[in-house]
Amino acid sequence: MEKNKADILLEVKDLSISFNNEERGSSTAVHSINFALKSGETLGIVGESGSGKSVTALSLLQLLSDNASINSGEVLFNSKTKGTLNLLALNKKEIRDIRGSEIGMIFQDPMSSLNPVLTCGYQLIETIKIHEKKISHASARKKALQAFDLAQLKNPKKVFHSYPHQLSGGQKQRVLISIALACNPSLLIADEPTTALDVTSQKGILDLFYQFKETRNTACMFISHDLSTVAQMADKIIVMRKGIIVEYGTVFDVFNNPQHPYTKGLLACRPRIDITLKRLPTLDDFLEVKNLTASFPIKKNIWGKEIKSFTAVDDISFQVNEGETLGLVGRSGCGKTTLGRCILRLIEPKDGHVYFEGKDLATIPKKEMNNLRRDIQIIFQNPYTSLNPRTTVGQSIIEPMKVHNILSDDKARKKEAIRLLETVGLSSSYLNRYPHEFSGGQRQRICIARALATKPKFIICDESVSALDVSVQAMVLNLLCDLKEKFNLTYIFISHDLAVVKFIADRILVMEKGKLQEWGLANEIYNNPKAEATKNLINAIPTADFNKIKQNILRNRIEREKGASK
Repeated sequence: MEKNKADILLEVKDLSISFNNEERGSSTAVHSINFALKSGETLGIVGESGSGKSVTALSLLQLLSDNASINSGEVLFNSKTKGTLNLLALNKKEIRDIRGSEIGMIFQDPMSSLNPVLTCGYQLIETIKIHEKKISHASARKKALQAFDLAQLKNPKKVFHSYPHQLSGGQKQRVLISIALACNPSLLIADEPTTALDVTSQKGILDLFYQFKETRNTACMFISHDLSTVAQMADKIIVMRKGIIVEYGTVFDVFNNPQHPYTKGLLACRPRIDITLKRLPTLDDFLEVKNLTASFPIKKNIWGKEIKSFTAVDDISFQVNEGETLGLVGRSGCGKTTLGRCILRLIEPKDGHVYFEGKDLATIPKKEMNNLRRDIQIIFQNPYTSLNPRTTVGQSIIEPMKVHNILSDDKARKKEAIRLLETVGLSSSYLNRYPHEFSGGQRQRICIARALATKPKFIICDESVSALDVSVQAMVLNLLCDLKEKFNLTYIFISHDLAVVKFIADRILVMEKGKLQEWGLANEIYNNPKAEATKNLINAIPTADFNKIKQNILRNRIEREKGASK
């Protein structure tokens, strides 16, 4: 079908963006890019961290930081009421009228995108009232509840009165979707909306996007590092690298016949579900967890005594051999992270034992536990909150070396910090920068470098590659495997991505509602799942099925032609 200019909702022409820094001067983040998006169409944007994906999206709504400059270009948007507008030329009031009402945006991190001191209902009502001046509070409340219901949030009234910290990652993401779509925008910009979600929650979010696309004819810019997710969602794909569009075409053409070497490399980086690394770990129990239970109080009496609690980890037992990688998978809220933190005593368990090299971590004195933390490390899930915003990258990596008296002086520690940054694929020039200067994927690599600083024996990786694009993800997974072989490291690898877990893990443990559902060799769990929870996780894995892509493209084309004829 020939492109009809009247159908074009958004057109980006010759857009170039740079950032100015007093120390390092000016650097160009986006180089003269061009693309167009039609009504009802989904455009997938993929590329590695720092490629300019999010910068491009933020520039459309004038949400870039103060040190950003638009060097050239225009962004033409076909407004419902004001005709064609150049979004970059609008003043502050004019762009505020467009944000939320005609263009909705879902940001990458739901926890930092929602105000922690306001209820979710208040935040949604606030959005509705800003764009619908004459609406009453009662009508806005009713519309907010309908939006939560439409986003398939169970018990919308409870969510309405809940604060963000009381919801799971998937629920928070649905709240953000409700806010973004509350005023029925023509365009939805989704920046990594499923990055931190387990595969079942991710599938629900993707189905929700598809539903809005079909019923409301909403156009979508879908930014993601997960190529399989983009393959399911998009009609067209842009591949970006170092601020340049290196490939642009239909999803089928890009996936089935990639032209640029970088695109071919991205497609090759995704861990294949049919391949598992073969290893023979020793049979000596390195870590043994016995009847571990953890609970949180949810109701206390007037004297502060607990009268009701929630059990997050329910009587779990397993062993990890030295040099082994144990994959821990399950849906959001199943207790994976709580279990990992209980093992390290970052959360005090209610009952049970954790034996590490014969020592019971659950009962040893605090001073001895602090000394053991050199040997046992954790890579936290959220790279945005696990780095001190007032501390440089170098200071963050050097600090654990100082605490545990590793190396003789600061000069040697600085040299080691540079080596660790380069080990995880970052430049030594990043040493004196602060966390806010990095993308999510780059921050996660810094966290990995910090965890390796003490030369540990055992590392818990809590969703340590979920925020990374596929090329960096492959590099980090290979790095973890290489470090494991070189230093005989032992891992518990927590993830919602079963393809990644199957690739890296020797054995897999599946959790659901705080209980252990099944565990065994990675191949056996995937090829012959016993528990219903495991089957659901496997069925929800996104795949780049080209037959499905063809069917989706054909169906969309037929539906659009029907709509045009009406």
